[in-house]
Amino acid sequence: MAEIQIRNTGEVIHGEEEVRSFLASQDVLYEHWDTSKLPERLQGVCHLTDGDKEEVLATFDEDIRSLAERRGYQKWDVISLNNDTPDLDKLLKKFEQVHTHTEDEVRAITAGSGTFVIKGAETGYFDVNLTPGDVISVPVNIPHFFTLSEERQVVAVRLFIDPEGWVAHPFADPEFEGSK
Repeated sequence: MAEIQIRNTGEVIHGEEEVRSFLASQDVLYEHWDTSKLPERLQGVCHLTDGDKEEVLATFDEDIRSLAERRGYQKWDVISLNNDTPDLDKLLKKFEQVHTHTEDEVRAITAGSGTFVIKGAETGYFDVNLTPGDVISVPVNIPHFFTLSEERQVVAVRLFIDPEGWVAHPFADPEFEGSK
């Protein structure tokens, strides 16, 4: 279950309804999917074959299509990151730069864990620590980035309006530099 930590105050928000309410106040969508639907051999597994990724998509097809219909997403895929991912550290350095997008950034965590760091309008930066079942959609033009947790592995369903147009736009922010 997701947990939020406000960087300026150290306040911690947990519990599904509290997390959902706080994120809604930041215009960030939060849902929770049932990962027990995954075949047992894929539960908690972050080293996936292409066939495994297709099975993850098939398992969550109804959830994905519901979210896509409500929010206008057209394409989706699965990303699997772990210590065996080529150039993982280089990839994480790229992820760990504050940026914005011209469309939502959507992740549904099905295994492993990670953190979205998001700039709130009034709260400043806050961390959303995500675990299996957590679904988040960071809206257009909201400064943010994603990183892995200490376990350094995650599997996530990603949804896009236009995967060709999903480009990170760097967001230089002295406020972030002071909140690390």
